[in-house]
Amino acid sequence: MATVLESIVVPRSSALPSASLSPIAASSVSSRTGRLGLPHFTGLKVRSALQTSRSVGSLTYGPARRRRGLVVCEAQDTAVGVPAVSDATWQSLVLDAELPVLVEFWAPWCGPCRMIHPIIDELAKQYAGKLKCYKVNTDESASVATRYGIRSIPTVIIFKGGEKKDAVIGAVPKSTLTTSIEKFL
Repeated sequence: MATVLESIVVPRSSALPSASLSPIAASSVSSRTGRLGLPHFTGLKVRSALQTSRSVGSLTYGPARRRRGLVVCEAQDTAVGVPAVSDATWQSLVLDAELPVLVEFWAPWCGPCRMIHPIIDELAKQYAGKLKCYKVNTDESASVATRYGIRSIPTVIIFKGGEKKDAVIGAVPKSTLTTSIEKFL
């Protein structure tokens, strides 16, 4: 999971009291820190557009078409992407699956859904090869949500053999979902 960094505003040295009044003495500043004793920020890694592309699962991240540098998030390699299911792919991915399937019904505006996303990602990694995990955006695939009576989100439903076996409603701890999954493996 990537971390969002917030920026802080540090006043210029001209706005600070003189060095004799400052609690940060000039001798305490090392070459790796700025004038105020804060660590020096080097910025994001920029890669040349001529470097080769790389694959993560079925997605390929490659060079930009323009000849400028790319800004690369190093967290891409650690993120587990749980694929989305739409109305068109529901039958083939969920109902016709040979393995048990965990489906999270969510929406982009739902706060508790964002809380449970990392848990679903962990479960997808933990049960790889034993369980398929998918996400359904209820705003985009309303007919699937209506067919299964989804009235609140997040809702996690476990399917086995094309049939609904268990449902968990709300942002619950990982242990609750693990208990439900273990019943059907």
